Amino acid sequence: MKKDLTYKDAGIDIDAGEQSVKTISRLAKLTFNENVLKDIGLFGSFYRLNMVGMSNPVLVSSVDGVGTKLKIAFMTGVHHTVGEDLVNHCVNDIMTSGANPLFFLDYLALSKLEPQILEKIIEGLAKGCRNNDCALIGGETAEMPDFYQEGEYDISGTIVGIVDSEKIVDGSKINRGDLLLGLPSNGLHTNGYSLVRKIFFKLNRFNVDDYVEELSCTLGEELLKVHRSYREAVLALNDQPFLHGMSHITGGGIEGNTNRVLPQQTQLKIDWTSWEPLEIFQLIKQIGQVAEKEMRRVFNLGIGFVFIVDKKFVDKAIEILKIKNQKPIIIGEVI
Repeated sequence: MKKDLTYKDAGIDIDAGEQSVKTISRLAKLTFNENVLKDIGLFGSFYRLNMVGMSNPVLVSSVDGVGTKLKIAFMTGVHHTVGEDLVNHCVNDIMTSGANPLFFLDYLALSKLEPQILEKIIEGLAKGCRNNDCALIGGETAEMPDFYQEGEYDISGTIVGIVDSEKIVDGSKINRGDLLLGLPSNGLHTNGYSLVRKIFFKLNRFNVDDYVEELSCTLGEELLKVHRSYREAVLALNDQPFLHGMSHITGGGIEGNTNRVLPQQTQLKIDWTSWEPLEIFQLIKQIGQVAEKEMRRVFNLGIGFVFIVDKKFVDKAIEILKIKNQKPIIIGEVI
């Protein structure tokens, strides 16, 4: 007798999907606060807005992904860091406007639902949300055989935050003479990986398990370092009148991202000698024979976030940041 065809025969395991919802719900609950009204699993997510102390609240949102850094996760079999990368990246983005993160939703698409891998990814998302006081309130997990290569997946996230309209930081107060305070990155963060993979793995035949003396760790460990969150630093300066602008240094480098908040008739003057690029960037430049101009355009080069502050109050800004265990560096000015 001919066997009836099922959805599982086509590569979709409904039972595994239902079990994954329970796993996600358990981990997501670790990020919940009193404003989250319902558990994971309904058709929509419920979050109650607390607008106490705000005269004109504005919601700020952003969507992003991790890019081909995911390829390093596939190569190493390490899946618990990319979710944290994603949350931190999104948090940094909306906080450049002065917004405080409220909640996060993820989209995860896989060739096949592997419960152990899924749990590691969600663990990373939950950790990122907890560390940023942001609730993971929902998302979508899609099993898509024949669309993604076996063992691979893609992930993206949507974040929503809130800011009082009177406290929005949009660069409109930036003046000539303002100084740029840079906060260190801890590596590539989540940008430039297509070029990095070509240099190390295609052109020079490195392996992710290779120990690299200059990095004091394996190449895989270096490339999977978690994208830093700058939330605590932003909260420390957010209400200061001398803070005129902020930029999150992602694809496009320091100039490409900071130029986005500059008023017309102003430009940046970066002192590229004011800090020492991290070893990973020096290695990329040397092994890949990448021109300095291209390095500056693609990578953060060791500066992950920039504050633009009134020159007269730069010492106070540095003092506040150091109290929060930050290590600000004056890297340039607005001219």
